[in-house]
Amino acid sequence: MTNAADGVSRPESASSQNEPRSSPATNRARSRRRVAAEWTVVVVVAVLVALGVRTFVFEAFFVPSGSMEPTLEIGDRILVEKAFFSWHDLHEGDIVVFARPAADTMCVVPGENDLVKRVVALPGQSLYSIGNNVFVDGHKLSEPYVTQPLGTPVAPEQHPFKVPTGELYVMGDNRSDSCDSRSWGPIKGASVIGRAVLLLWHNGHPDLRFF
Repeated sequence: MTNAADGVSRPESASSQNEPRSSPATNRARSRRRVAAEWTVVVVVAVLVALGVRTFVFEAFFVPSGSMEPTLEIGDRILVEKAFFSWHDLHEGDIVVFARPAADTMCVVPGENDLVKRVVALPGQSLYSIGNNVFVDGHKLSEPYVTQPLGTPVAPEQHPFKVPTGELYVMGDNRSDSCDSRSWGPIKGASVIGRAVLLLWHNGHPDLRFF
């Protein structure tokens, strides 16, 4: 599968001057418990996948490319919702896994038949770009997860691209290094395998984050 906003952690309560500091031993114990909890969830997910739940409900995918950086790095694992899911319920900003479109003849990698990108525009919406900014139905998208220049433009403001019925316009977060709808057009909604719901593995270690 071809396919990294910073993680959101729960804010710690502010310490008062009179609050006792935790000892190094206490901190190490907390760290060990956190790592153990992360590994427990990863193992549980792995067992469910191995038991066949992946076929109907969820499926884990490995990320082999950097087209979604920094949200998804090379080697990351994501959990994708397949059951109780309809592409009609997708929203702008959702991350989806889909079958490689037949029109993709420029960026084909042998063995990679599924791609992962972010939904930028829905059926019937019109989009264009100005500089590094993307506009959908005349409104500038707020995309804090994009850190790279746009690279290939979407469409000129004078001639915006309208997404056909039943299709989705998708792009990688690593805009300057991503083969996406700018290269091969929008994708069929029916080609969507599922929506990414959980980051399982990031930068070489468990990093559980919901999308």
